[in-house]
Amino acid sequence: MALRNAVLAALLEGEASGYDLAKGFDASVANFWMATPQQLYKELERMAADGLIETRVVQQERRPNKRLHAITPAGRAVLHEFIEAPAKPTAIRDEMMVKVQGMDVEDAPAVRAAVLDKLEWSKAKLARYERLRTRLLAGRSEQAYLEEAERVGPYLTLMRGISFEQENIRWGEFALSVIDKRIAAHA
Repeated sequence: MALRNAVLAALLEGEASGYDLAKGFDASVANFWMATPQQLYKELERMAADGLIETRVVQQERRPNKRLHAITPAGRAVLHEFIEAPAKPTAIRDEMMVKVQGMDVEDAPAVRAAVLDKLEWSKAKLARYERLRTRLLAGRSEQAYLEEAERVGPYLTLMRGISFEQENIRWGEFALSVIDKRIAAHA
């Protein structure tokens, strides 16, 4: 999947600056797409040149001018084409899993530290996702939101991200208990 498709999908929420998109990527789509701000800004330039987005400059006092981006009909067509195309299977490439796979007794403390870091990261990410869910629901029940919201895709992807981090936490806690027992048995 190209970064442009994730940007086009994000712009369906409305006009946004590059900064807002970067912040939004971190909060809302980081559960399925990662991009650095530099990658995002380069892609915005390419998308504007390709006519997929339009950009307008907003003059600001005491701050640099803000560039706001909006999806164009051509951008909607590209996104629609992407949505209609068959999805490719997801390939997981996780450096920590290679470490776990190759771990022996002497490596266990280093792998334990990596698993613990990932566990803490997943807990923090889950907390961010839960806060975002609360904001999206805005006091409504999930059922009411799903019946009333114009677009349910952001909620569905958020729920996938929540499930993913919950599973990372469950696995991390399990892995730590196994590694701790191995370390204790060889101490």
